[in-house]
Amino acid sequence: MHMKLTATILILVVIVTAFAFRHPASNGKAYTDNYNKHITALEKSEQSLLQLIRHTDVNTAAGRDQLINKIHECRLSLKASDFWTRYLLPETYKKLNGPLPVEWENEVFEKYEQPYRLTGAGLSLAEIYLNNEEEKFAADTLISLVENSLIGVAAYRSDSLAQALNKPDHFFLANRLYLLNLAAIYTTGFETPDTNRVIPELRFMLQATADIYKTFDQAFPDRSLSVPYHQRYDEMIRFVNSQPDAYSLFDHFTFIRDYVNPLFGFNQEMIRAYGISSRHYYDYALSDTVHSIFDKALFTSHQIKGVYAFVDDPKVLSDIKEAGRLLFYDPLLSGNLSRSCASCHRPDMYFADTTRATPFLFNHQGSMTRNAPTLINSVYNHLLMADGSHMSLQLQGKAVMGHPDEMNGIADSLVERVMSCKEYETIFKRLLRYTPEEKKVNIDHIISAITYYYAGFSQYYAPFDNAFNKGTSIDADVKAGFSLFMSKAKCGTCHFVPHFNGLKPPYLASEFEVLGVPADTAFRQLSPDSGRYLACPAPETLHAFRTGSLRNIQHTAPYMHNGIFRTLEQVIQFYEDGGGAGRGLDVPNQTLDKAPFKLTVTEKKALLAFLGSLNEAVVVDKAPVKLPASKVKRYNDRKIGGEY
Repeated sequence: MHMKLTATILILVVIVTAFAFRHPASNGKAYTDNYNKHITALEKSEQSLLQLIRHTDVNTAAGRDQLINKIHECRLSLKASDFWTRYLLPETYKKLNGPLPVEWENEVFEKYEQPYRLTGAGLSLAEIYLNNEEEKFAADTLISLVENSLIGVAAYRSDSLAQALNKPDHFFLANRLYLLNLAAIYTTGFETPDTNRVIPELRFMLQATADIYKTFDQAFPDRSLSVPYHQRYDEMIRFVNSQPDAYSLFDHFTFIRDYVNPLFGFNQEMIRAYGISSRHYYDYALSDTVHSIFDKALFTSHQIKGVYAFVDDPKVLSDIKEAGRLLFYDPLLSGNLSRSCASCHRPDMYFADTTRATPFLFNHQGSMTRNAPTLINSVYNHLLMADGSHMSLQLQGKAVMGHPDEMNGIADSLVERVMSCKEYETIFKRLLRYTPEEKKVNIDHIISAITYYYAGFSQYYAPFDNAFNKGTSIDADVKAGFSLFMSKAKCGTCHFVPHFNGLKPPYLASEFEVLGVPADTAFRQLSPDSGRYLACPAPETLHAFRTGSLRNIQHTAPYMHNGIFRTLEQVIQFYEDGGGAGRGLDVPNQTLDKAPFKLTVTEKKALLAFLGSLNEAVVVDKAPVKLPASKVKRYNDRKIGGEY
């Protein structure tokens, strides 16, 4: 309890410090009154729900239906205040509407510390509990979920937050998160257990937020939302009101392209024009300059330059990149001079290896347990490797080079080998001036050149991006497939816009899922790989794996951490069947819904068309014609790209 209280106080202090700055105080009473009205409405609705639980028999169908209807009523109050609550106290929000009973967080601002356990509570979990036919229902469980939610609601009444609300700066940053969530989660069922409620709740939230906009403009006329913003927002409300109630029929593509994305651009313009800034950790990674959600500069996740972080000179960066290119293909970095980075991450295969389920072991006496994933777009994950065991590109690279099953190298020995080549020696000694704290070339210089090289291939765009960034046309099948992806196919609840990986707004943490991946295609047993558990031992993390990007997915077979599936059709069928648990495997902590569902042949075709629209126009340079010569003659027999 002490740690939780300390964390809450710290966040409140950060928020007040961030927003209590240079703008003179305005008459924000109407705005803060509106905030307090929404918080009070949420509190009263949950108190009413709590009383109903105490006087209802939860083990009768009629009693459960009555409670679920009351939860739906409460959810409207939750959605009406979501604009504020999700941004101002993000950890507390998980008590209001946590998607999982337990989450293990490892976010950017503290990712060099051990992951910590967050207990969820609130309305979604209460509804999920009541809908679980395998449970023996207990009123105490529901009471606990709602009581903890009410404790969370009380935190939003603090004097510190009231001070923040009296300044306009928080508004545009909260609005940015709101718009990103409109694109990424609010229409997917990510936090709405009854998918029949997704679009009705969206309509209610849009209108409630319009009311927030109105009171903000009245309170802060010198910081009001622009006329184009209001016009587009009103058009969005009319569009959503014209759409079907079923989220599987909702036009997700048009909603984001024609409304959410332009609104995001307008809000970014106002952040810059009004000089809005913040030290709230929720704004840590997001860019203030991009105009599109599908701009690859939307957020920053890794320092791709490593020790060369402060180098901006294009000529010097070009030299670093060229050194990295040579090293990427150079087996000099392996213990036996026979394996290079390009051995397992083949540039002609989108920096993956499509020829094998998993790569050969270093000793060639078997295969590794995990697939060689593409390096393209790996920079858009905060935690790396399938189990999230590495926190930076450079740490990952060093681990791979030193791992006895992979490249089996020794750092000091590898540096000596590299520096035995005159071409490498010349460039790295010249680059030393840009890392003045280092007196001699070390493994970090070598790794940083490699990460800077391959990270450059993550800057390309796909036809789907161009539809948002350039207004280019896209096939009807792609639009239909995207809507399926965001709804019936349940993909969008784990693969979030815009990178379709496990990072959801505000893009601070990599999510891990337990899918029940089998060891064989006959589903005789579960893959023995413990996944995230190896880096963060907990019951919830056993067999959990980081959610990877779906970009270029058509080019990067085989699929899953163990390369068990060769085709996307097999992958889709796996999800349709409800993952491993749906196929009868014992996966008690599976996060994927084990209830099977069916897609028609036409729907599968559309879904595949959408996935194809994520293929990026990556231009890969050719392999070096030759590698730098070494003073050690036996090193000069090495082959470009390695032997296996």
